[in-house]
Amino acid sequence: MHEDALVDAHFSRRLVSTLVRPERIRMIAAALAMAALAWGCASSPAPESAAPPPSGERPPTADGGSTGAASGADDSMAATPGSPGALYRFRFKQLEPPAERFNFQDRDLSFYCKPAPSALSMQIENRQNRPVWIEWDRSTFYAPRGSSGKLAHSTTRWLDRLRVQSPTQIGGLQRYSDYLLPLDYLIDPAGSGEQLHRPLIPEDATAPQYENTEFGVDLVFRIEDRFRTYSFRFRVESVIPR
Repeated sequence: MHEDALVDAHFSRRLVSTLVRPERIRMIAAALAMAALAWGCASSPAPESAAPPPSGERPPTADGGSTGAASGADDSMAATPGSPGALYRFRFKQLEPPAERFNFQDRDLSFYCKPAPSALSMQIENRQNRPVWIEWDRSTFYAPRGSSGKLAHSTTRWLDRLRVQSPTQIGGLQRYSDYLLPLDYLIDPAGSGEQLHRPLIPEDATAPQYENTEFGVDLVFRIEDRFRTYSFRFRVESVIPR
């Protein structure tokens, strides 16, 4: 019995000595470290790709500006036509009917015109005590580069391009303000309700090319059940760097 106990004790000492050898400890530690590294790599999430720009956002141009789309029109009462940060300022001249102050009137109607790079603004006064109608679908816009076609105004949207535009009534002795531009200058707003369009005169580096170009409108009115056309023509008199 005593001899068996001695044998068991000797065997236990050899086993402990084998298990706690430094080389074996280092091998076990290295194996554990490699296993932990492999598990960490396998569980790490894949890197995210660059997120696309929000829907409808327009990328900047090479010079840092916008793509040139305008929303609505400039302030028709601004002293200097054009955007505040534009590279150029413009001078316009009314050729037809000739006028120094962009106005015209007859016994029925009075007009005040305000050309601007974004659109042509107009204030129209009915001078008689009976209604008149602006017949948009019979009217024509002559663009600065020589094309002509139907016109759009403040309430015209992208979806209206192929529709008949209803006439606008101006009551007796009333005033009406609006802005005009070529119908084919409208831009798809990608589902939004705003009116996006190309500017009438670009305000970017191409602006000097529009100096001395002419544009205008033939506005058709229905007055006492008769159609009457009022023609207005303008010229870009100068394009001046700011």
